[in-house]
Amino acid sequence: MSSSGSSSLVLAQKAVKQLRLEASVRRIKVSQAAAELKSFCLQNAHRDPLLTGVPSSDNPFRPPKSCVLL
Repeated sequence: MSSSGSSSLVLAQKAVKQLRLEASVRRIKVSQAAAELKSFCLQNAHRDPLLTGVPSSDNPFRPPKSCVLL
């Protein structure tokens, strides 16, 4: 068998393996996934710094304080 024939066989086997993997994935309806995502977001909203803000003492991106010498 030629090297191009064996490489084609290897590529085909990889493709079949990937297709089998994708076929075995559990699927759910988009409406169910959206409802679960919405529920998750609502349950965790109190911990989301984009919604609640970050205390200035914990914010690593706060502007540096300047030093003033008298």
